[in-house]
Amino acid sequence: MKFFIAALCLAFAATGAFAQDKKDAKKEPTAAQKKQQERMKDCNAKAGDKKGDARKSFMSACLKGEDAAPSAAQKAQQSRMTACNKQATEKKLKGDDRKKFMSSCLKS
Repeated sequence: MKFFIAALCLAFAATGAFAQDKKDAKKEPTAAQKKQQERMKDCNAKAGDKKGDARKSFMSACLKGEDAAPSAAQKAQQSRMTACNKQATEKKLKGDDRKKFMSSCLKS
């Protein structure tokens, strides 16, 4: 009986030591986790002095991979809008006439 109790105690001690080794061992991050950490680091650096809601929205867009700067298509649309708006102002168009002009100008 003493042998059985001693063996049981030894088994518990070994299990406890093995469990302790597992706790102490740090898990290496996966490739996806490393990529996300790098993205977070880059976005955090780009965020600079932004605070509050502006920082939250910037970080959200950045972490999703969306670029905060407008794309080439967006820049082209903006320049087209600016040019059409300038022409409409020069022609002193207002109301429905301006809407029609802007619509046709932006389509071309």
